[in-house]
Amino acid sequence: MGQTWGALAVAVVGVIGTLGAALLTQSRADRLKRHELEATARQQREDRAHAEQVRQQETRLTARRELTDLRRACYISLNTTARQYQTAQINLMHVLRARDDAETQACAEQLEARRLVLRDSYAEAQMIVPGAVLADARATNHQLNKTYGLLKRMMAGGHPSTSELDALEIETEMSWALLSDLRAAMRHDLGVDDASEE
Repeated sequence: MGQTWGALAVAVVGVIGTLGAALLTQSRADRLKRHELEATARQQREDRAHAEQVRQQETRLTARRELTDLRRACYISLNTTARQYQTAQINLMHVLRARDDAETQACAEQLEARRLVLRDSYAEAQMIVPGAVLADARATNHQLNKTYGLLKRMMAGGHPSTSELDALEIETEMSWALLSDLRAAMRHDLGVDDASEE
């Protein structure tokens, strides 16, 4: 019977060893699978975080492009309307110098229409453009309106004198200089001058 118990013990140890090996193998396979799943989950989290960063960066770039496009449109409008207002002032100044009463009223009406268009464009610029450009826009707008006031007073007083018209011409030249400064500031803000240097 001793042999039977010995054989039985060997058989039991063999079965336990086989079962233990299977359990140990399964346990290691489960642990390996768990590590793989954790690594996959970690990689997916990192991929999602990276994708979110890329999406946020693209959103910022899109917003920046939209703002640049909005500024560009505002700058084009402001530059165009300011130049048209300036041109209308010069036209009226020439008509006053020529003492052409027939053209005076038409030029005055055109001047008033251009002034109103610039006012709207300037109001839009006040809400969109950065402070540095707005300072130049404010100075230009102030100068153009100062010249407009001189023109209106001259028209109300009848035919202006040559010295009044010469003073008006100086104010007009100041307006041109400020318009040039404004245009340079707008181009700089848009990076137009920087891009052309590269």
